[in-house]
Amino acid sequence: MDIFEQSEQPAALHHGGRLRAAAARYAIPLESWLDLSTGINVNGWPVRTPPASTWVRLPEEEDELNASACRYYGAEAVLPVAGSQAAIQALPQLRAASHVSVLNPGYAEHAHAWQRNRHTVTAVTPAQIDAALATSDVLVIIHPNNPTGDVFSTAQLLAWHAQLAERGGWLIVDEAFMDATPESSLAPHAWMPGLIVLRSLGKFFGLAGARVGFVCAHPQLLTRLNHLLGPWTVNAPARWMAIAALQDDAWHERTRQRLLQDSRRLQALLCRHGLVPTSGSAFFQWIRTDRAAEIFAGLASQGILTRLFNQPDSLRLGLPGSESEWQRLASALAML
Repeated sequence: MDIFEQSEQPAALHHGGRLRAAAARYAIPLESWLDLSTGINVNGWPVRTPPASTWVRLPEEEDELNASACRYYGAEAVLPVAGSQAAIQALPQLRAASHVSVLNPGYAEHAHAWQRNRHTVTAVTPAQIDAALATSDVLVIIHPNNPTGDVFSTAQLLAWHAQLAERGGWLIVDEAFMDATPESSLAPHAWMPGLIVLRSLGKFFGLAGARVGFVCAHPQLLTRLNHLLGPWTVNAPARWMAIAALQDDAWHERTRQRLLQDSRRLQALLCRHGLVPTSGSAFFQWIRTDRAAEIFAGLASQGILTRLFNQPDSLRLGLPGSESEWQRLASALAML
């Protein structure tokens, strides 16, 4: 449960970026907030205006999107979807009742989607995965993990996949935060049956609002998923924008370097103020502490929104986007 959920409401999942709720709770105008709650690269790909023709024609699968995505991810086959969330919700519908192990803590939508489709879901920590695999049909990994930043070797992930695949199981790897470290991606291996890799333009490219994601998997599974989702899952202007973003190699390289540098800077800044990160990724730092709610409230009272978790008590901070934002965060931390 996050800080804005009321206990008397039905169980619901909440995400970062809930600025309107924060503005109302803390009586701070919406435009005065610094949002560090999402892990999205706020200095995203420089958006260009799609041609007028993209608004008057239905999306065409014969465009360059699939080829551009395969080249960027190193995958043999992909299916464009309306953000990886669309795949997260649809994939459980492609299996009979299964035993599903989901990395925990992690992105809660995975467990929610499998439970909603009447699968048996077990939360597992990294240390519990090997033992859980013997009774699992599906293993869901967020890699790097959100919010902990946990990573696994390619050899380990492929070994887990091999165990599952030999009995018709799946390894699903959500790589929403992988773009800054492409050498660790499993997308080039996703031609193998039973290995499903999810990618998104939301975090690295800063195009969360465009709702563009990709499923990298064996063509047979992609065909089944495509039939389930139906036609035109990604709109034509978003397809045009995604092609241009995926082909911008120079921007990719500059942005990877900047994100890695900024993540180290955030780690150092937090350490200077006595908030030593437990772990992190190129997009965020994660602090596990009993003081999480106190720190969240202290920053929020100064108009800085972070992401609060209570299982376990912890806080995730994304990267400031400008020098003035870095200085604002430093000043706020000094006031805690």
